[in-house]
Amino acid sequence: PRKKGDPMRFTSCLVGLCLVATAALAQQGPPPPGPEVKRLGVFEGKWTGEAEMKPSAFGPGGKMSSMDDCSWADGGYQLVCKGSSTGAMGKMSGTNVMGYNADEKAYKFMGYDSMGMMTTATGKLNDKTWTWTGTDKMGGKTVHSRYTIVETSPTSYTFKWETSEDGKTYATIAEGKS
Repeated sequence: PRKKGDPMRFTSCLVGLCLVATAALAQQGPPPPGPEVKRLGVFEGKWTGEAEMKPSAFGPGGKMSSMDDCSWADGGYQLVCKGSSTGAMGKMSGTNVMGYNADEKAYKFMGYDSMGMMTTATGKLNDKTWTWTGTDKMGGKTVHSRYTIVETSPTSYTFKWETSEDGKTYATIAEGKS
């Protein structure tokens, strides 16, 4: 028998309340994706693109064509895009994921391709202009990237990819439309 006011009784009640609250939250599930996440829906679907690549550390210049298929991951928080392209360096394929980080109030991008590149970027949206920036290593050197997308209609956009060694002076690597 325990005495009235026994600390073990209080602890048992507290643990019981925590278990009930956890079970209730588990039944409700996570909150639905917010408007920032849903804004990524502009990229959902099948896309074809064409670009002009400039000669750079990323390869020789020339025309490039691409196809992408973007769909929501389970839960609807991330958009997953699988794509392929053909250009001066031949055929390649890749996968990327875009989402929104509410804690950082920023869009996030992660991608990899069949040429061995892996990259991450942080994005900002201003009206219909998306600006993705990232810093990676290539051949032992730091490379800053800026990828700008401008929505020109609900079914098309233009893009420009720029790189910089110092993070201040950028050179255009590719421009195109999808």
